[in-house]
Order: sequence, then C-alpha cells, then structure tokens
Amino acid sequence: MSRRLVSLTLDTLEDLPRPCRQCVYWELDPVAAERACEAGDPGLEKEAWVSQTLLEWGSCGKLVYVDGMPAGFVMYAPPAYVPRSMAFPTSPVSADAALLTTAHIVTAFAGGGLGRMLVQGVARDLTKRGIKAIEAFGDAKFGDAGEGAGHCVAPADYFLSVGFKTVRPHPRYPRLRLELRTALSWKSDVEYALEKLLGSMNPEGLLRPVRPATRSTAG
Repeated sequence: MSRRLVSLTLDTLEDLPRPCRQCVYWELDPVAAERACEAGDPGLEKEAWVSQTLLEWGSCGKLVYVDGMPAGFVMYAPPAYVPRSMAFPTSPVSADAALLTTAHIVTAFAGGGLGRMLVQGVARDLTKRGIKAIEAFGDAKFGDAGEGAGHCVAPADYFLSVGFKTVRPHPRYPRLRLELRTALSWKSDVEYALEKLLGSMNPEGLLRPVRPATRSTAG
C-alpha cells in the first residue's frame, strides 16, 4: 500500500470530497458564506480563496493519497485569512500560530494513521516558514444527535489523538494547540526507529560475506 502526501493546489483541489470542495464555511465570514451558498456556486468562492492564499501566503493544505486514491486532507492558513475564526467563543488564535481549519479522512481509510501523517506534513511546511505552532477549534460534540454542527469543524478527539493539547477549554468548541517541535521530534524518532529496523532487515547486509577477523596490532 503506497501513501503519498502532496500540497493543495488548484489542481488537487478537485480531489477534495465534493461537499468539502463546495464548502466555504471557513473561507468566508458567516454572512458572506450564506450569500455564496444562496448564489448557487460556493465552489467558485472556494477556488478564489485557495488561489489568493497560495499567491499571498503559500501552501494552505495537504492531501494524502493511498494507492493513488484521495484518502484525506487538511487545510490551514494564518487566522487573518480565515474570517470564520473570529466567530468562535474560544478565539482568537495565538499570534505565533497558524490555524488548521478542517481535517477529513475518507471513512474507508480511517484508523490507518493518515491523520497524523497529514498533521506532520503541515508541521514540516510551517516550520520552514518560521511558524512555531498550529492551533485548531475542535468540536467536542461532533456527531452528537441534535447538535447540528455539520462536519466543517473537526472532532476535538481527532486533534487530541494527533498530539494537540487544549489551551482554552469550552464545552463545545475548545481551542487546541500543537507545538511544531513536538510533531517533528515525534516523526524523527519514528523515522529513526523505522530506518534502524529496515537496516537490520536489509537483504544485502544479510548476504554480505563475513570478513575474517584480524588481530589488532595496537598495544
């Protein structure tokens, strides 16, 4: 099973699930988002937002593919690019952090570590830009009957499972934070262990002739 992580572009934007491709919950303030939906094509607003953010700030999303199939994505940007961020009771986002707005894993690929892989991809990208942390608003009641939040706000449990810590509690929309050095050090540890394991299983190493022992002349 091959996994591939790529940056969000106007081309890869088309690989988002259709409801997400048409969603402008985060990209516009509540009034503008409602107007875009009433106009009938919020996908154009989504594309315009991605285009502007790419030009002015840079990469603002990651997608993961499993065996060539889109399996999940995350989107992120400075809070100034995300009008909806100020509508949360636990805002504002800290000055030293980028905001991870939404995350989604296709159900068929859930539970395979793709969520952590996506967040680590974001961490590598943001670290290169001098950003120290990622923050997110989580939904503590995601999926509860009668709550009616939809799926635009990712579950708080998801963020906690990939290393975020709660920095401002709330019964519904806690604000969570991940220090980038934490995410990167975890990945470094895992990569080192994996390389060590693979190195010990290297067929070339197993088949290499054993050199005869030589007597040391020192001393």
